[in-house]
Amino acid sequence: MSSTKILIVDDELIMRESLAGWLERDGHYVEKAPSAEKALKKLEDIRFDILLVDIKMEGMSGLELLKQVKENDPDVEVIMITAYGSISTAIEAIKNGAYDYLLKPFDPDELGMLIEKIILHQAQALENLFLKTQYDDRTRFENMVGQSRAMQEIFDLIQDIAPTESTVLINGETGTGKGLAAKAIHTNSPRRDGPFVVINCGAFPEHLLESELFGHQKGAFTDAIATKKGRLELAHGGTLFLDEIGEISMRMQIDLLRLLEDHVFYRVGGTQPIEADFRVIAATNKNLEEAIKQRTFREDIYYRLNVISFTMPRLRDRKEDIPLLSGLFLRHFSQETNKRVDKISREAIDEMMLYEWPGNVRELANAIERAVVVGKSRSIQPEDLPIFHPENIKAAPDDSIKNVERIHIARILNENRWNISRSSEILNIDRSTLYSKIKRYKINKPA
Repeated sequence: MSSTKILIVDDELIMRESLAGWLERDGHYVEKAPSAEKALKKLEDIRFDILLVDIKMEGMSGLELLKQVKENDPDVEVIMITAYGSISTAIEAIKNGAYDYLLKPFDPDELGMLIEKIILHQAQALENLFLKTQYDDRTRFENMVGQSRAMQEIFDLIQDIAPTESTVLINGETGTGKGLAAKAIHTNSPRRDGPFVVINCGAFPEHLLESELFGHQKGAFTDAIATKKGRLELAHGGTLFLDEIGEISMRMQIDLLRLLEDHVFYRVGGTQPIEADFRVIAATNKNLEEAIKQRTFREDIYYRLNVISFTMPRLRDRKEDIPLLSGLFLRHFSQETNKRVDKISREAIDEMMLYEWPGNVRELANAIERAVVVGKSRSIQPEDLPIFHPENIKAAPDDSIKNVERIHIARILNENRWNISRSSEILNIDRSTLYSKIKRYKINKPA
């Protein structure tokens, strides 16, 4: 059953109850408001998909309500209800963004068909957004997605370094997409038709890593019942991606240094030199310069790896990419789980924009997957996401202008239950500016 959220706004009790009865029988979630003013109050707390609005009401008219609703949330669809004598006003409403209008009296089936048409329209609009996300060259590079300036710079850099044979070192926190960047370099390089071989240096103890990397001869050790090619041989003609390079032992670092200098190696237990023809890309979430100071990483191998280096941006430093990434993950996991979840509510987006994402893009993907699996409707709501409740704001001990502004913003947010749209309107700033100030002043949502 559909769980589309519908708000009925009509000053006639009989009309409100009749409409609600019809729509609830079709499985929709329905709320009612006897006036435009009360409807606006409800809209502060709940994000509705569709509004049914009577044009002529005491106080604020339906047309005025339409204008305010569309200013706050252009994606909400509004159906105007009108008597025959006000049909010209209904046409004016359509010009101002109403989806359609119904003439009193109307048939329940007519209303039902119109609601289903809107639901289909909204789903198709979201699908078009996903397709744009997937294929827009400005926001996508290989399997990497981002419209932020930080990601655009990464895309440009990859295009510059991919055609070369230079060794690349990719830095960045866990979950930022270092592996995707390495694969993008390979895919856009002259070695694209060769293998892309990955080895996680932190996943093996030293003796197993040596065998995995260099291979071994039959009888080289107790379990070596056959000769085995290592990842170096398998990467011939392609790219070798050494993930978590900061985890390898000092002895293995010496072996790797020789490989990078001579491009020749020996299998474990072997006596014949094997020439290596591959490009090396390494990645780490460690500060290797600090590791050098602590004598856990060799300076000479660091300079061999650090011919070209860049750092993948953290998700908290490119939050403008969160809606784009969330939409992509939603589409993927909806298809994978065969669940009809086709949008993310404004409130859920607000929740995600306020969170700091220590696990970066990987954590965001996991959060969307969880929301798709546990959610009970076609729209992801804040309660479907892992709940983020950091400690509440603590007042700073000074009375500076910045601190006064910080406390004022926190008070407005708390008074409006962290409704970003409403709070930004009261503060007379746009949503992006409010997000920026929340981050700058480290204002946290109360538990």
